Amino acid sequence: MKRSLRYNEEQIIRILREAEANGRLVAEVCRAGH
Repeated sequence: MKRSLRYNEEQIIRILREAEANGRLVAEVCRAGH
């Protein structure tokens, strides 16, 4: 249980980091578009 929870937390952190990077790219594109 603990191992799976830790593994899931690591996956979530990676997903959140990727989402942040994607959000920044989208924000830059929106600013450039406007």
